[in-house]
Amino acid sequence: MVIVGRHQAAVDIMEKEGGLLADRPRAVAAGEILSRGLRMILAPAGEQFRRLRKAAHTHFNAKAADSYAPIQMESARDVIVNILDDPNNHQTHAKRYAASVILKVTYGKTARTSDADREIMLIHKMLERFQALMRPGAILESYPILKYIPKYTSYLEEWRREESQLFHEQLDRVQDELNTGGAGPSFVKYLLEHQNEHKLSREEMAYLAGSLFGAGSDTTAVAIMVLVMAAARHPKAQALVQEELDNVVGRDRAPTFDDQSSLPQIQAFMLECMRWRPATTLGIPHRALKDIVYKNYCIPEGAIVFGNHWAISRDPVVYPNPDTFDPRRWLNSDGQVRDDLKFPSFGFGRRICPGQHIANRSIFINAALLLWSFKITEDPSAPIDESGFVDGVIAHPKPFAAKFEPRFGDEAQLRRTMEKYADGL
Repeated sequence: MVIVGRHQAAVDIMEKEGGLLADRPRAVAAGEILSRGLRMILAPAGEQFRRLRKAAHTHFNAKAADSYAPIQMESARDVIVNILDDPNNHQTHAKRYAASVILKVTYGKTARTSDADREIMLIHKMLERFQALMRPGAILESYPILKYIPKYTSYLEEWRREESQLFHEQLDRVQDELNTGGAGPSFVKYLLEHQNEHKLSREEMAYLAGSLFGAGSDTTAVAIMVLVMAAARHPKAQALVQEELDNVVGRDRAPTFDDQSSLPQIQAFMLECMRWRPATTLGIPHRALKDIVYKNYCIPEGAIVFGNHWAISRDPVVYPNPDTFDPRRWLNSDGQVRDDLKFPSFGFGRRICPGQHIANRSIFINAALLLWSFKITEDPSAPIDESGFVDGVIAHPKPFAAKFEPRFGDEAQLRRTMEKYADGL
């Protein structure tokens, strides 16, 4: 097992040799038993992975991501209204935003339907199970022969049946809508209409959509929570963003995607949030397809290779004073976002997250609306623990309190602005 923990080494090994690290190691519990080899994130390099990846990329590329702007803006507006109604549950509102957007994008289904809450709850439960199985060091991964012991993995089989049933229910629902002419735009509709082109079985389509829905909702929710935490803990950085918002957007309207290129301070704030508290701390394991020689070291064929996001984010050569939250590190002397500084928030090489463009746009519109709408502060009676995260494949912030004060006028005025925002979509 090889852990890559510095920025330049990650570029040289994980990116430049990305073709040789496109494989995944064997995952007995999560890959073979729970997913039956159908999850793209765990698929080994080869023909199946290429088919799944091509289908996902076609619907989630940068150009396609632009078309989801109305969905993201409406759901981000809902976050503001939900915080006005119930500020104590701001983390729940972030989760609902992420699930709502990816539910609509993946299945063409609104989160306001009667059964959506049940499905979102099931997806989150399945995500927790999957992440638990992906933790390094599980006994089943060290001794795969245990999977042949009768009843030893019966709980995994039960989890698999529940997961498969949910994924196929969603696929079948879109198929029925397609047959009757009532299917709106969605990833699953695209898969069904182009099944012959991508050569995907119904099992592969069900799991491709379901696993993308799960992964997309989880990481985006974490990113929004970190935005709130960073704003509350670092008021000076928050104030710089809000000064820019006031100058560019003003107070007569709320920000939209059209403002993005004119708001480098927000983009820098986002980038620093993703570096400061990366959603995936250790990263997802890769497997070397051949020997890789790097600076007189040999990473042997078959080795498991991690690009350790947390360690890379703390590389002082690239990110001076790495534990300090400093969005200015992302801006050049002209005040624009630097193009020579990167952080691998979405993974490496051919295994980079296919939903990165949608995720980036979700983080931007939530950052813009939240910081335009509210002054976010700590609750003096409940200080935020910046290190309060639940360990796992995805590092979730533990519950924390924050105060949300409307920046313009009173709460009623902000509600009216949000109503106008929705009317313009």
